[in-house]
Amino acid sequence: MIQHTSTKDVRYPLGQGAGSDAIHRDPVYSYAVTQLHDDSGLVGTGLAFTLGEGNDLVCKAADFYAAQLRGKDIEEVMANFGSLFYQFSNEQQFRWLGPHKGVVHLGLASVTNACYDLWAKKRGVPLWKLLIDLSPEALLNTLDLSYLEDELTREEALALIKANSAGKDLRQQITATGYPGYDTSIGWFNYSDDKVKENVKKAVAEGFTAMKLKVGSTDPERDIRRANLVREAAGDKVKIMLDANQQWTLPQALQICSRLQQMNPYWIEEPTHPDDVLAHQKLATAIAPVKLALGEHVPNRIIFKNYLQTKCAGFMQVDAVRVGGVSEFITISLLCRKFGVPVVPHVGDMGQLHQHLVLFNHITLGHEALFLEHIPHLQQHFRHPVNIREGVYQTPREAGSSCDLII
Repeated sequence: MIQHTSTKDVRYPLGQGAGSDAIHRDPVYSYAVTQLHDDSGLVGTGLAFTLGEGNDLVCKAADFYAAQLRGKDIEEVMANFGSLFYQFSNEQQFRWLGPHKGVVHLGLASVTNACYDLWAKKRGVPLWKLLIDLSPEALLNTLDLSYLEDELTREEALALIKANSAGKDLRQQITATGYPGYDTSIGWFNYSDDKVKENVKKAVAEGFTAMKLKVGSTDPERDIRRANLVREAAGDKVKIMLDANQQWTLPQALQICSRLQQMNPYWIEEPTHPDDVLAHQKLATAIAPVKLALGEHVPNRIIFKNYLQTKCAGFMQVDAVRVGGVSEFITISLLCRKFGVPVVPHVGDMGQLHQHLVLFNHITLGHEALFLEHIPHLQQHFRHPVNIREGVYQTPREAGSSCDLII
């Protein structure tokens, strides 16, 4: 039984250029933390990610949702969590503030993620294990498929899960070998060229075979120079991704991306405004076969559906601490599986929660085990920090979702 709930506003200034991009020059990595305390002494921890001011508003929204769970057993909550998610996300007092986006949806993400963490702890297993052991019907009961009926009904989702059950045992072998990672911290926006080169060589030495550079400078020549610098330092076999963090207009993106094609980027990420689906469609057509990666700032499953329908995303970067939590992450992963688009999450959680979710995506849904973003900056703040060896995420074994902070 959930006896009481609490939220915490936790902020971590980074400094020295870490975390910087074309929009966020001096970021403060922040979490709206929800804790659900049950009568057996277990505490479920859920995170939503922000970048400083406004984190307290997300905590206030999370408080509102979490209070409604008091007196309920977590098994009771999760038996039909999809209906509860629908109820919370359409709460009449909050819906005008969204719907399904912004502060209120981030608050819901924090609470949702706390529910999944407590559920796994109650069962004494890591979250990835809990998820892959659920029956298709029990899994679907945790999801809200509303507004997706034109592309994914409950019956179609059930058939999709069952169709991917073949090979599940074989895919589960990845828990022994680990899930590949990519280094997203080699080329933060404010890093000097020399530091970028040094970081590239270090990442290669540590076993990473993919890495990312921040672009989106006011001077495109800086982006082009640095992209070629990374390619030269890393070599031709390393996958290099370029991330503009929504900085360009469509005309700018068309011009700059065409010039960046020559260094063979694996993807170009968030080139323009995240709400402009049709701009991304035009750009994707213009720069093919180079692919776009999208989703870090896409707040809900409906807009992800639109991106998939327009076929402009080569990779989807849904983030469970940005959308409505684990439940909506799985829903979007199902949609992506239907459309044949890989899920490579953005990790506002520093990979703590997503290391579980990508294992589920691969084992249960049959998604390709491509790689998972790795950001090292907050490891010392987690009780069970991610373990990366030779560029590979080692499978977490502790019960829960690995989101407990030392606070």
